[in-house]
Amino acid sequence: MIKSFRLDGFLLGLVLVVIAAILWPDPGARGGFLHMDFIATYGVAVVFFLYGLTLAPERMTKGMWHWKLHLAVQLCTFVLFPVIVLVLQALLRPIYPPEVWLGFFFIAALPSTVSSSVAMTSIARGNVPVAIFNATVSSLLGVFVTPVLMAWYANTTGEGFPLGPVILKIVLLVLLPIIVGQVARRWLGEWAHRNSRWLKLADRAIILCIVYGSFSDSVKAGIWGANDLFLVVEIVVGVVVLFFIIYELMKIPCRLLAFDREDTIACLFCASKKSLATGVPVATIMFAGNPSLGLIIAPLMLYHFCQLVIVSFIANRHAAEADALAAAAAARG
Repeated sequence: MIKSFRLDGFLLGLVLVVIAAILWPDPGARGGFLHMDFIATYGVAVVFFLYGLTLAPERMTKGMWHWKLHLAVQLCTFVLFPVIVLVLQALLRPIYPPEVWLGFFFIAALPSTVSSSVAMTSIARGNVPVAIFNATVSSLLGVFVTPVLMAWYANTTGEGFPLGPVILKIVLLVLLPIIVGQVARRWLGEWAHRNSRWLKLADRAIILCIVYGSFSDSVKAGIWGANDLFLVVEIVVGVVVLFFIIYELMKIPCRLLAFDREDTIACLFCASKKSLATGVPVATIMFAGNPSLGLIIAPLMLYHFCQLVIVSFIANRHAAEADALAAAAAARG
């Protein structure tokens, strides 16, 4: 019985905006009357300003001393993930077109997600402060590590990548708004806490607009016309396989470092998850003007959906085990 997972409005919204882009691409395409390209450019800064505004530093610092766990998670997020994707690409290259492989490597280069990692760790009775710290640090590291990894990958595939201008743009549209949001907490912190639900809705609405614009451009350019529904099924299989490879491999350092149950849960959940909320806005910066953007972010969208479903099952199983252990301890006492 999965009580924690349901097809929430955001996931449903992702499905609907993709369908809308397939059926009515003109309004959302570049130059369309909805001006989604304008939202994609400046909405990125709003998304990360809200992230900085709602980020409470005092919650993060509670879990900062578990350095071995933090190192394991960050190495998985920014080293193991790319290595696994490169190995899979070397073995299975003909399965996907180059744009989809680019999308898979983009998943690998992204930071961990914050909200769902923390929420699922809490449901599973894991170490929540450690999850908060790791997910937050991962997001901040991603500002620089993600474009460096993507530049390296693009150069190895012969695509080329203007690293300097991209990092500058990410600093201006991602890091600077986060810093401004943190500074603004002094005056707006209480207001943001009271209106957190509305701020979350605004954040997600901007991401949905970006997704709609990206897919509209891809549909208008005929990118999806050259690929069929079977490609989507293949991508789903690929993201599920990728998730379980990472999840199972990360059990090894958890055992070697003798993490307890709570730390193991936090490590596995943070290390195996990737951030759609960061990925979609950053993709618009890195791949600006690329008509294949919709195809590039498709693996990330499907990974996001699958990771939520899979981790919900795992989290509920851990919660049931924790409840059983507590009941047994109470009976013995």
